[in-house]
This record gives sequence, structure tokens and C-alpha cells, in this order.
Amino acid sequence: MARVDKAKYAGAVSEGEETASAVYFTLGEIFTVFLFGALCLYFLGSIRVRELAVQAVGRASRQDDFQLLDQAVHIRRISLSRDETGRWRIWRQYRFDYSYDGVERRQGYVIMLGKRLQAVVVSEPAHTLH
Repeated sequence: MARVDKAKYAGAVSEGEETASAVYFTLGEIFTVFLFGALCLYFLGSIRVRELAVQAVGRASRQDDFQLLDQAVHIRRISLSRDETGRWRIWRQYRFDYSYDGVERRQGYVIMLGKRLQAVVVSEPAHTLH
């Protein structure tokens, strides 16, 4: 009978056993995953800021008695700017359409710095003298 060297087969797997194999990622793959995650977080944050801008325009429309048309805002400009504490935030300017009388369509702007409202800009209604 032949002798079997157990040390030689110590790393071998018998039937029914599974081995845990190590998975290695390259630095490029890790960077790609982090970049994708950062883009997803930016996208979700942008959606939230846009919703806050729509809410701000809705409040301004009730206060100043104008009608927000299409119930939407559209991104016009984007840049980086510092807030009052000196921290860098994303500055966004959104455009929206509104009307005082339901006939004449005008354009207004809402400015957001991070998640904070900076301004809602609308023009005065035209007054006609009789």
C-alpha cells in the first residue's frame, strides 16, 4: 500500500467542501465605485434642492399673488460659492414661468446656495392707468 503525504494535499479540497477565495480590486475599480457613488449622492441632493426651490416659489406665489405656471423650475446656472460661514456650497439659479393674470407669461428666478434659499426674483405686475 502506498503512503499518502498529507502535507502535500493539505490545501486540497475534498468533495463537498468549499473554499473561501479572496477577491481583489484594483485601485482603478475602487476609484470608479467611489466616483459613481459620489455622482449618485450629487444627483439625489440636486433633486432635493430642486424640490426646495419649487416649494419656495410656491410660497412666494401665495404671498405676492402670482400663479406658478407648469409647477416646475429649470436649472439655469450652477457654480460654487461661499456661504456666510465661509464654507463652499453649490450655487444654483433656477428659472420658472409665472403669470399675474393667467394670460401673460413671465420668467422669474429662484437662487439657492446649498439647500438654503437666497432669493426669489419676479418682476412687478404691469399697472395700467385708466
